[in-house]
Amino acid sequence: MTLRKRPLPRPKTGRGEQTRQKLLDAAKRAIGRQGFADTSIAAITTEAGVAQGTFYIYFNTKEDVLRELVLHMGRSLRHHLTEAIGGAKNRMEAERLGLVAFLEFVRRNPDLYQVVDVSQFVDPKIYKQYYLDFVAGYCDVLNAAEQRGEIAKGGSDTATEIRAWMLMGMADFLGKRYGLWDTKTPLGPVVDDAMAMIADGIAVRQH
Repeated sequence: MTLRKRPLPRPKTGRGEQTRQKLLDAAKRAIGRQGFADTSIAAITTEAGVAQGTFYIYFNTKEDVLRELVLHMGRSLRHHLTEAIGGAKNRMEAERLGLVAFLEFVRRNPDLYQVVDVSQFVDPKIYKQYYLDFVAGYCDVLNAAEQRGEIAKGGSDTATEIRAWMLMGMADFLGKRYGLWDTKTPLGPVVDDAMAMIADGIAVRQH
């Protein structure tokens, strides 16, 4: 299902926004725990501690909840990363701080992957938008860093976008390995090796 029957209403009060957020948070936990297919609207409202009828004040279907949840989690993660790198002196330091912050975010929010991954089967457009929103901002900061001379210039018109996707891909899989599946390994050495890869690549250096 990729089409909505009617536009989703927006809360008109602070209390309404809090209730809507409770439903989103409950859906995140329920979907993360038992998967999207096995999560019912009743399960979401029970998890949120609200009456089932309250659900329909804010959403039409559980697919609507998933769409909103994916976009909300994307915004929350981008805000978290922006704050984490705010004090960086240059782009390479920002990459380090951002990777640490991302891995820590995944450890604290293990439902992230479950929610985002399932969205590709429920609404591929939302799944795609989640990543496109990230890459747009990433390209902006990489371009700015290149102009400041903090990173090497790209070799083609698409170099910045390719770099953004590659850096995101690396973080994505490191997040699964060291954020989701392994929460015990210290993140410092992981980030050190990742940053060495970013800075030096894998080619043997000629002396």
